[in-house]
Amino acid sequence: MPKRKTGWTEEKIARYYKEGRGQGELSNYTPWLMIQDVPSSGRAHRVKGWTTSRTHHLLSDMEYNYFCLLDWADEVIDIREQFPLPRDVTLPIAEEKNIKHPIDSATQTPIVMTTDFLITVRKEKEIIYFARTVKENKELNSSRVIEKFEIEREYWTKQGVDWGIVTEKELPRDAIDNIKWLHSAYFLSDDLDKKLLYSLYEALAKNNMPILHLLKEFDETFKLANGSALSMFKYMLAHKIIKINITKKIDLMSNTTILEFPPNFITEKRWAN
Repeated sequence: MPKRKTGWTEEKIARYYKEGRGQGELSNYTPWLMIQDVPSSGRAHRVKGWTTSRTHHLLSDMEYNYFCLLDWADEVIDIREQFPLPRDVTLPIAEEKNIKHPIDSATQTPIVMTTDFLITVRKEKEIIYFARTVKENKELNSSRVIEKFEIEREYWTKQGVDWGIVTEKELPRDAIDNIKWLHSAYFLSDDLDKKLLYSLYEALAKNNMPILHLLKEFDETFKLANGSALSMFKYMLAHKIIKINITKKIDLMSNTTILEFPPNFITEKRWAN
């Protein structure tokens, strides 16, 4: 898909607000920037979120990696990417701190600044918000980058929201690779036979053998297409019906004893039919 023109004018900013950009929550949220709107350093990603059931627009591999961790976390209940900061707040902050506010060099229009992620977290009965910006560690050596971060930090301080920077040093590679491997399997429910799913759960729980061998035997026993049991296995891991240490690289040649089987699965009515 061709990129849209990236220049900013007051008319374009007004149109974005009218379109609902940066507004809403969960599946109703629309990010201020979509991947077709901006040139992206690295690969951009559109991915349907587990938490929100909507398509997220992630402008770099690092944003995608951090998003995967957020989508996996049980306490995260909403993820809003490319969240806009109103200029009636950021412009005075820039003036107070004697920092040049970002502008479009061609039109001299002040740009609407964004934070990469606004995250909603439930901790017991309390709802907490976190704002996080994702940046490669090497870019933190730029004085201009730090100036813009200072505007962003002060904005969130005024909102009473914890703000922080995430670099590649805070992104656990094995956990992210595992979640990426599982991510698309989360949405397989319409294609799954629940009785077969339960049978596979029982087979994994009762047998002591390499996971891959068991999955292949399951396909053969039930005359399924190759890879069917693997898809069901990934679905159960994604939904945490079966649990695994997500911080260690998933190895299908590992024994089934590395898996955990929460007992409530057996009694859940949704698997009885």
